[in-house]
Amino acid sequence: MYLINLGHKVAVLTIDPSSSISKGSILGDKTRMEKLAKDENCFIRPSPSSGTLGGVARKTRESITACEAAGYNIILIETVGVGQSETTVRSMVDFFLLVLISGGGDELQGMKKGVMEICDAILINKADGENKTRALMAKAEYSLALHYLYPSTEGWESKAYTASAITGEGIEELWSEILKFMETTKSSTVFERRRRLQNIEWVEFMIKDYLFDSFFGNKQISVQFTEMKEKLLNGEILPSAAFDQLKETWLKLK
Repeated sequence: MYLINLGHKVAVLTIDPSSSISKGSILGDKTRMEKLAKDENCFIRPSPSSGTLGGVARKTRESITACEAAGYNIILIETVGVGQSETTVRSMVDFFLLVLISGGGDELQGMKKGVMEICDAILINKADGENKTRALMAKAEYSLALHYLYPSTEGWESKAYTASAITGEGIEELWSEILKFMETTKSSTVFERRRRLQNIEWVEFMIKDYLFDSFFGNKQISVQFTEMKEKLLNGEILPSAAFDQLKETWLKLK
């Protein structure tokens, strides 16, 4: 809402985890965005992760491009929040913000997450009421931790901030920092270089996607793999041997 009030058109792409059992997703993120969902200058798109690793959906990159073409100049991606494997989104955004809350125990447990090494800033949310003191303490601890990590973006020092989604305190400061980040990276070759590298990663992702679908979409492979599953369950074949047989069949098909 802060960005819309500044005159921006905002798209929000939210990713919901899919159940490994039912394969379904709740897709209920809009219910927590009462004001935002009603604003004509905002577009919200909930998508299921559908088993895609990295905290994003399979077609998130395409969704970003579609939103840009529709005139949305700021696109926010809210990932699943999977911690250590939350890395794929780094390859599709300009600024990576890690949002955390305080009061959950040992704040520096976050140091174990690889995601801290790729973020451009950390935001401690819920810095209001009785929790404000804990949020400020968490900010101090994460600031110290970031000081010892190698910068995620060349020429930029990642810092920790606090904010409150209820009062709005800290949001303006955070946005000012993001604008400063954009100015810093665009004044050097970092911004443009990252965008070009992301295009390469996008092509690599599509190739992997295509090969995966082609492999398991092949009828002969599908039948053979189904038979392999039974043998694997019964301990009649080693996983490496099963792979070799499937690979041999695939190479013959080509």
